[in-house]
Amino acid sequence: MIDTSVFYGKTASYFTLGCKLNFSETSTIGKTLQELGVRTAKKGEKADICIINTCSVTEVADHKSRQAIHRIVRENPDAFVVVTGCYAQLKPATLGNIEGVNLVLGANEKADFIQFLSDEWSVVNYGNANTKCLTQRTKDIKTFGHSCSRGNRTRYFLKVQDGCDYFCTYCTIPFARGRSRNPSIQSLVTLAEKTARDGGKEIVLTGVNIGDFGKTTGERFIDLVRALENVVGVCRYRISSIEPDLLDDELIEFCSKSKSFMPHFHIPLQSGSDEVLRLMHRRYDTSLFDHKVKLIKQLMPTAFIGVDVMVGTRGEKPEYFEETYGFLQSIDFSQLHVFPYSERPGTMALKIPYIVSDNDKKLRSKRLLELSDKKTEAFYEHYIGAVAEVLFEKAAKGKAMHGFTKNYIRVELPPSPDNERLDNQLVNVRLGGFNHDKTALKAIL
Repeated sequence: MIDTSVFYGKTASYFTLGCKLNFSETSTIGKTLQELGVRTAKKGEKADICIINTCSVTEVADHKSRQAIHRIVRENPDAFVVVTGCYAQLKPATLGNIEGVNLVLGANEKADFIQFLSDEWSVVNYGNANTKCLTQRTKDIKTFGHSCSRGNRTRYFLKVQDGCDYFCTYCTIPFARGRSRNPSIQSLVTLAEKTARDGGKEIVLTGVNIGDFGKTTGERFIDLVRALENVVGVCRYRISSIEPDLLDDELIEFCSKSKSFMPHFHIPLQSGSDEVLRLMHRRYDTSLFDHKVKLIKQLMPTAFIGVDVMVGTRGEKPEYFEETYGFLQSIDFSQLHVFPYSERPGTMALKIPYIVSDNDKKLRSKRLLELSDKKTEAFYEHYIGAVAEVLFEKAAKGKAMHGFTKNYIRVELPPSPDNERLDNQLVNVRLGGFNHDKTALKAIL
């Protein structure tokens, strides 16, 4: 039983690191607290409750999480501080020992966040001596917390899956999130229908390994996509990162004919060297990846394709990186997300002998980012002068308003009181030239 009286009239602040899934979960927690009478603290205002949703995908993410916790404790000395997320699951004692942290919740406990917060806040005396760490062993992480929220954004993020069974050699996410699991298609359709009633026009499907949807219920990801297509009122869906071996040709063909699934794919490659992919224990090779990209472009010539690449992983000898660079030059992608490899304790990658220096990682990242900039700029240039439908998002006062076309071109409108009416509106605009930093095309109404 939740003691709602402890919440009413209180304020809360939220800090999220990492992926879209984390942001979706934090937003859901915030929405639930708001319904219990908790107001989001204004900028500079000290909060009664501070919630930090951490990431642990790299050593840098760990460091940023610790920095954020220290800063938030310092800025809110009397607050009840809760830390959750992947870093909290992997290193609960480390975070529990930070002065000012009151409660650490692991992956299994996050689904019942409000209950745990209510239980502990009702009895705790503020201070590190009373810190409580609640986590389960990885094999016991089985809960699924539904989430479909937008926070301060226009787009909604629908969590359709959690956990991962892949155990790539460089990755700790299966240990932080548990095994692959999902809710029923019907429950997700119900959330999408509610989103439509709330005025949501675009939903991004999120998860840890969303193409693996169905491990719990025996359904398939394509079945989910077909069901969501029929939800009245949702104009756009985007599929967040999906593994190339799980991106079925059937799914690509369906999206090419869909009225609401956008021509936009984000596919993790990680390496363009088959030898490195083998060392990573990835479940595909460059030939399969090339096939997926070509099929997308054949059926959806306007599609935006984002690609994740990791540089400097153990075993990536110079010739293997050159294979990656050459492969990326040869495929028709729109943008790269480049990540330098980070050593993670307990991963199998530590057994691979060849180590790439930090300087070489930086040089390789720079080359790939330069290639990405050229490809993205060329993709955008192709659409200058075209008319496109854009879903605009509300901007901070005095700031430019932005939105995205169906194929994920970022579009900018100059700040204007008249433009504020376009928030969450689908508007046809003519695409002008680049903005000042070439991160968007200018919209001509």
